Amino acid sequence: MTEILQASVPYDTRSRALPGVRPMAREDWLMRDDAFAEQMALRGQLLSERREAVLAVTDAGRVAADELLSFVLDWLQEYDPGYEIGADSVRRPDGIEVEIDQRDPMGTLGYLVQEDLCLMERQGDVHVLTAAVLCFPASWRLSDKIGRPLVEIHAPVPEYDDGLARRVQRLFDGVQVERPLWRFNALHYAQPDLHQPWRKEGAISEDGATVRHPYFRSERQCVLRLPQTRACVFSIHTFVVRAAD
Repeated sequence: MTEILQASVPYDTRSRALPGVRPMAREDWLMRDDAFAEQMALRGQLLSERREAVLAVTDAGRVAADELLSFVLDWLQEYDPGYEIGADSVRRPDGIEVEIDQRDPMGTLGYLVQEDLCLMERQGDVHVLTAAVLCFPASWRLSDKIGRPLVEIHAPVPEYDDGLARRVQRLFDGVQVERPLWRFNALHYAQPDLHQPWRKEGAISEDGATVRHPYFRSERQCVLRLPQTRACVFSIHTFVVRAAD
């Protein structure tokens, strides 16, 4: 069990009607918090030791992955002075030097920011998961979801009925360049591990349920559209705190 915790969650986590989406400013997209160094160290370990489990790029997602790396580097240059952006490498706020590997855009991104990053691209009438770096899954495996449509990705979630599925698809269809959106989820977990691809029976309780586990986990999920490929970026910033806090 690896305990990497934040002191708090920086937004109101009281329940909202699904999907609970609201607008946000472009400059508020990516975040750094008090667990940055520890989370980034774990991300590096997972990318080094379990790369096939936490990173996937389909042939269809390669161009958007390239654009996403350039987009994130430009965003960090503009909005986060803690990063030192060079021609071939980036110095993170924790002092770690990260090579910019243009041959491995999603891998490079995995070493740069706290967020997990998923690329959703429209194919026909649906959005498909074409590339992702997902170090901190919450009860789902990237290998099960890569290359699949949005509706199938959310199929195991009980609240994700046909009506909600249509609303979420409309959300991805409608998100505009320079007008990102965000939402959050809120669950109680028995373990604090950030990398939890398997859902264990009794390990999770919905926020507000009778059963309470010692850890509270919330994902800040943002949807942003890239200007060139028009791919949607689904970013996930994971907070884990002690429920007592």
